Amino acid sequence: MFRNKNLRRRNLLLKNKFKQDISLELGRKHRPDYWIPIICFILIMIGIIVVYSITPALKLTTGLSPGYYISRQILAAILSIIAFLITAIIPLNFWIYRRNWIVIAALAITLLAIILPVNPAYPAHRWVVLGGISFQSIEIFKFAAVIWLAYFFAKAIKDKTVTDFKKTFRPLIILLILTGVIVAIIQSDLGSMGVLFGMLVIMGFVAGLPYKKLLFIFGILIIGLVISIAIFPYRIARIETYLHPQSNCQSPAGYQACQALIAVGSGGFLGLGLGHSVQAYGYEPEAANDSIFAIYAETFGFVGSIILVGLFFILFYKFIKISENIDNNFARLLVIGIVAWLSVQSVINIGAMVGLLPLKGITLPFVSYGGTSVIFSAAAVGLVFQISSYTTNIKSSLNNPTRRVNESMFNSRRIRRTHNPNTDHSLEIKTS
Repeated sequence: MFRNKNLRRRNLLLKNKFKQDISLELGRKHRPDYWIPIICFILIMIGIIVVYSITPALKLTTGLSPGYYISRQILAAILSIIAFLITAIIPLNFWIYRRNWIVIAALAITLLAIILPVNPAYPAHRWVVLGGISFQSIEIFKFAAVIWLAYFFAKAIKDKTVTDFKKTFRPLIILLILTGVIVAIIQSDLGSMGVLFGMLVIMGFVAGLPYKKLLFIFGILIIGLVISIAIFPYRIARIETYLHPQSNCQSPAGYQACQALIAVGSGGFLGLGLGHSVQAYGYEPEAANDSIFAIYAETFGFVGSIILVGLFFILFYKFIKISENIDNNFARLLVIGIVAWLSVQSVINIGAMVGLLPLKGITLPFVSYGGTSVIFSAAAVGLVFQISSYTTNIKSSLNNPTRRVNESMFNSRRIRRTHNPNTDHSLEIKTS
């Protein structure tokens, strides 16, 4: 009895502490946006269909059993549904209270990936292999980073320190440099570093970080990008391939990019059809992983590619609308961070496959083969789905003077009422 009483008292004190820290109040719960999980399920099913269609080719090129890839992809889909349900049900307060522990766990797993011996087939410190189970540490790091950054910027808005150099800008610079060293250099994952950088910059922009400081961050990015490319010869070769694709098709650095363009081009208007992919038979490396969009375009053609890109566009548009209609800064920034994560990653993957960007080893969210990416992408979407239950009707309260002030002062930051330095009303949802 006394133990339960003390536990309730401790939880109440903890809740009051974080209420003073940032606002945890959410509005009246209503029906969530069920189109979000429906679209994600469709994307996951597209990935399963494409992987299944190229299973004979994967069997010939890898020597693995016919059901190896498809069974793992189906298992990843099941686990992604479980991850989605967990994050959709557990309240946001849980993630705020344990944000530091989540970051510590992600750093520990990243350190484990660096310490453990690398897979000879993938000579980079990105995977943790334990007892036959392998997963990418960077996907867990992205999930932890988006929660921590949302809290960091929401706290800065609450304390009115968004423009403060010591409390906001300097920690972000230190974080950016350390993350760049770990992810881009030690783990040799420049694509994922681009995703993390996109998350930080977009969330900082929405939170109200001054333009000069954002430009300074871009300057640091350019310097870091030049250094990270210069110290790795294969990255220099990829840049040369990107600039002169046809002249480097036979080189190791340019082979995959050229084969991807051949796959996309050979798909034509309607595609070659399921089970008729040619590039999957040993021509296109990583046909089920990083290059799955090229195989998809070869299979379903221009029309299918437009449909796939359209599904991503609708999903991200819904995320943005949710962020515009939520009155809690942590929830808003969390949604913005997740849409930045998934959209930047999608642009990098698809852009590389069609020759608009240099080739990067990064998955297409929900579609590419790979359990860790699918699971944690679904977990992130589960958070957005939960937040969609607390949106407010913007049009119904336009007569609110506080709302008009916020709209006029901060509409240049795209997301309405990001913060108001003259009042704390924007930190809480007002229920009628």
